[in-house]
Amino acid sequence: MRTIVAHLFFLIIHVRSDDYVNVTYQPAQRQLYDFKKEHLHPIGLWTKNAGDPVEIRDTITINSDQFDNQLFIDSLSTFDGERIPERVVHAKGTGAFGYFEVKHDVSKYTYADVFNEVGKKTPVVVRFSTAIQSLGGSEVFRELKAMSVKLYTKDGNLDLLSLSVPVYLYNDPLSFIDVIHALKKNPQTGLMDFTSLYDILTLKPAGIHFFFWLLSDYGIPDGYRKMDAFPIHTYELSNEHGETHYVRFNFRTEQGFSALTTPQAAAIQAVDLDYFTRDLYNAIGSGDYPAWKLEMDVMTAHDIQKLDYNPFDVSRLWKNGTFHTVPIGRLVLNKHVGNHFRDVEEAAYNPANLVPGIPGPVDFLFHGRRMFYNDAQNYRLGRNHDKILVNMPLYEKTYVRDGRPPTKLNMRNVPNYYPNSFHGPVPYVDEHRPWKKLHVLENNAVDLEPAWYFYNYILEDEAHRERFITNLGGSLVPVTPPVVQRAFKILHLIDEDLAKRTRAVYEVGVAAASAAQQAARATDATVTPKRNTPSAEGPPKHNDTKSVYRLGIHHEHDYHH
Repeated sequence: MRTIVAHLFFLIIHVRSDDYVNVTYQPAQRQLYDFKKEHLHPIGLWTKNAGDPVEIRDTITINSDQFDNQLFIDSLSTFDGERIPERVVHAKGTGAFGYFEVKHDVSKYTYADVFNEVGKKTPVVVRFSTAIQSLGGSEVFRELKAMSVKLYTKDGNLDLLSLSVPVYLYNDPLSFIDVIHALKKNPQTGLMDFTSLYDILTLKPAGIHFFFWLLSDYGIPDGYRKMDAFPIHTYELSNEHGETHYVRFNFRTEQGFSALTTPQAAAIQAVDLDYFTRDLYNAIGSGDYPAWKLEMDVMTAHDIQKLDYNPFDVSRLWKNGTFHTVPIGRLVLNKHVGNHFRDVEEAAYNPANLVPGIPGPVDFLFHGRRMFYNDAQNYRLGRNHDKILVNMPLYEKTYVRDGRPPTKLNMRNVPNYYPNSFHGPVPYVDEHRPWKKLHVLENNAVDLEPAWYFYNYILEDEAHRERFITNLGGSLVPVTPPVVQRAFKILHLIDEDLAKRTRAVYEVGVAAASAAQQAARATDATVTPKRNTPSAEGPPKHNDTKSVYRLGIHHEHDYHH
């Protein structure tokens, strides 16, 4: 035994004396070793949950009284509760800390303190995620990505929940449930179902423009560092004179936008489901800090009156020539999260977290998000989720008390009601806040012009257009009638050339799938014994309970037999 320990000791000394000389390890690979370099000795005594130290004989429970071993009880009982509810959407993600620095004076547009001093730096935490995948899913799958930014400003947390494409797939907040269910797995097969996807798209065509972006090269960025991000909504800003402007924020990657083609993504996915997370971690660990420029497209209330489209419609872009772009500053990520669960899983981003000078969007989708984000976080993290360390603002004094932990200091002995005459926290008067609020009337009519514009002008060259059509036609192959016919009808309404070329790709794909199925059946026939042929009596009758069950026409009571 002593010999083995001696060899181990020699190996450790050898590696410490010439770090990473023989092999170049990525930051993600050397995380544990880097920790050891920072702590040359054990960081302290191991304790049980209540703080009493662990005695070495309690670290083994074989041939001992397990019910008298508090370490054993603490360890197993807490392990059973390690997981909190997984996010319904954007479950799989990663994150990093950094800062936002103001580079340009934008006081003309907003009195928000976070933007109103050139050179000012504000700490941030950012969570990147993929929309539909579960915690164990693939980051390289062709779907929506997100970059949620929390700025810890002096006036409270400002959350900008941004997406990898500049348009969204619905306007009505009630559509959220149905659209997400259609994008998720089939409730019986447990598989992604393109028929349900195209069914909802053709019945709610407002999402087609978004889906076109997803099927183009913008659908799979080459990692989180190399994608742009868009908070989607049109935000209302106000300056110190009470004047309002309407803006769309854009985060533009300084690494240069880069995309993966479908074959490239498939090759990466075969070996690394965590490609995006690994890339981000290694870049920060190597000192190659990812950065984005924050800018905003701006309109005035006067500009809006002259438009021939709805600038608050999240399913479309603003038309060129109807706005001007103003640079604001720079977002830099330069620090790993200290603990993934604490800083990423427990992070709660809410688009309703706004600050003075940014009253927020006025569209109905945003109104809906104000409600259900808070409800989701109450369910997942508890009603005191704003008191979790990563979510805490720099300053907070509130009359909200008690409830499930964490409650932190719970406002100690401060009066717990307002108004009071005993010097509890008091409100302030915002003299710059506009007195009038813009009211927007929306409708559910669908305009296919943005999808036509995307195909003809956003797709910048024929090669990109060809890749887009290949992805579109291929995604239609597993779709069943009559949904596929409905999809081609809408494609024809968008653009005849698009419909014609997509149908050609689709027909090739269907023929290939049919040939593959026939080949598989032929192979099965050579290795599978011949089964008895069906009875000549015809299909089972509906009064045959077992046969009816096999047909899927069963009732609740069938589960009891």
